[in-house]
Amino acid sequence: MASRKPTLPFDPFALAQAAGETALGFATRPTELLNVQLNAARQWGDFWTNALSGKPTEKPRDRRFSAAEWQDDPYYRAIRDAYLLASKQLRDTVETTTGDTSQGAMARFMLDQYLNAIAPTNFAATNPEVVKRTKETGGQNLVQGFAHLMEDIGSGKGIVQRRTDPNAFQKGETIAATPGAVVFENDLFQLIQYTPTTEKVAAEPLLYVPPLVNRFYMIDLVPRQSLVKWLVDEGRTVFVISWVNPGNAHKDKDVGSYVVEGIVEAIGAVRERTSAAPDLFSFCLGGTLAAIALAYLAAKGRGNEVNSATLIGSLVDFSDMRDWAAFVHESHLSALEDHLDEQGYVDSLELQRLFAAMRANDLIWSSVVNHYLLDRPAPPSDLLYWFEDGARIPAAFLKSYNRDLLLDNKLKDPAGFEVEGTPIDLGAIETPMFVIALKDDHVSAWDAVYRGARHLGADFVLGGSGHNAGVINPPAANKHGFWTGDDQPADAKDWLEVAQHHEGSWWPWWTQWLSAHGSKKSVAARQPENRIEPAPGRYAMMP
Repeated sequence: MASRKPTLPFDPFALAQAAGETALGFATRPTELLNVQLNAARQWGDFWTNALSGKPTEKPRDRRFSAAEWQDDPYYRAIRDAYLLASKQLRDTVETTTGDTSQGAMARFMLDQYLNAIAPTNFAATNPEVVKRTKETGGQNLVQGFAHLMEDIGSGKGIVQRRTDPNAFQKGETIAATPGAVVFENDLFQLIQYTPTTEKVAAEPLLYVPPLVNRFYMIDLVPRQSLVKWLVDEGRTVFVISWVNPGNAHKDKDVGSYVVEGIVEAIGAVRERTSAAPDLFSFCLGGTLAAIALAYLAAKGRGNEVNSATLIGSLVDFSDMRDWAAFVHESHLSALEDHLDEQGYVDSLELQRLFAAMRANDLIWSSVVNHYLLDRPAPPSDLLYWFEDGARIPAAFLKSYNRDLLLDNKLKDPAGFEVEGTPIDLGAIETPMFVIALKDDHVSAWDAVYRGARHLGADFVLGGSGHNAGVINPPAANKHGFWTGDDQPADAKDWLEVAQHHEGSWWPWWTQWLSAHGSKKSVAARQPENRIEPAPGRYAMMP
């Protein structure tokens, strides 16, 4: 039997071509390149003047250089400042020769990977914390760290496996542990209903639509961080969709399947159990699917089946993908489609590697330092536990999502995208909508989410922190803050300049919005009926 050549989920030749075009761009802009060189010479002159004089420089906002020695010791300070200056110059140089294209995004992505890798914090001799640790242990940290490296290589899962207490969290016991039950299931999802903790609840139930790439329980971490528990304690009936972890049998499930067989069917199941139209809330890709589902229902004359919808960190306009544009390229999509045809889905480990590369300093190189150089286990993190509990995505879904939505951006046009032959027009949605962006979001840039809110005619709030951490913002923690504003000018920066900043969590602000757009009626608490199994259910436990 002839063996097939292993496939890759990307095209390495496209990366090489992007690098070549960037280099060629230098040659076609000799005047700009000369100006870059002159500025670099001046900046290095200033650097050496400050370094040799011992003059302190401003401490950068970079967590890699948080140790006191990076600021107080002239030797380490000079290493830090030289690295940061060289990095800025290289990024500025590449920026002048690349446009706002996928090729340019690839060049910037590769440069960032290189600069992140060569940071002085990643090497034993130029990291003051590692030098100190090596003296304390007589070098045993490096010996044990090398053993960790060999163990990770031997695992076949790649290097930098995060080392933490494997028993710190148990699904259904210490995480994803809010009491509830699975009350409905099909081939794509289980529907979980949570046990009420109040005698009365709001008439309108809540239904959560998660993304496919991770399990639903980002909103049900440890109890003190659980959005689900907080909502239940606030007197809300909460349902969540728990997607199946798909295998080869699901390879033909596309975006339309997840909309109709997933979200629309879940809405019907919630309505049947509560006799009320639910308030949808959703995160990331789940929000994109929720918007499509609303447009689908509107096209069918069934828009009243949903009372309101909230999209958190979700894009409906993919014209500005920022760094992610590096992967929205014809060559990469073709390579990924060949890869998907081979195995029927994209594996969770491949997705985790992609997301880790986009935040390499936090998710790759910090682990290199901690586990291979310092020999220190990572403290248990419920959010990172969830992040590492990834899920697969079916071949047909990724093909339709990548080409129709990411590459061709068909949602921006009325009837540009179809679900089971039904044209999808986001402008036809009449359901009240609330859009929440996160200010430091590296996946869904906040200003791109803002433009989507304007397109949807939605109310808008900007939360603090990043894509995942900004969602998990319990009021008791009093962190991050958020911004609100009534007017929505075309430019997101103009909105932020006049927006009002609030301390603490956006959660109460959101539930006030839900109350304002609901019936303002209360009903007796709804207990889960026709229980299939306890929450979080089999689908959340699937390997």
